[in-house]
Amino acid sequence: MAQFDRITFDPLVMGGKPCIRGQRVTVGMVLGLLAAGRTHEEILKAYPYLEAQDIDQCLMYAAWRMEERDLPLITA
Repeated sequence: MAQFDRITFDPLVMGGKPCIRGQRVTVGMVLGLLAAGRTHEEILKAYPYLEAQDIDQCLMYAAWRMEERDLPLITA
């Protein structure tokens, strides 16, 4: 697994979705803002507790996940 020191998983925070440094900001939310055309600067201004490295790591995490293969469980 790739090393993502800014991406955390906690079942008690946002239902276990990947979040940024244990905060209630999900990777998906940041990616959605980027996909909607928001710039890094706009995101950082709207969420001052985020850092530029958080956004970069969201993008790296998304790229890494897209290369992963999800295999269905085989049940007998």
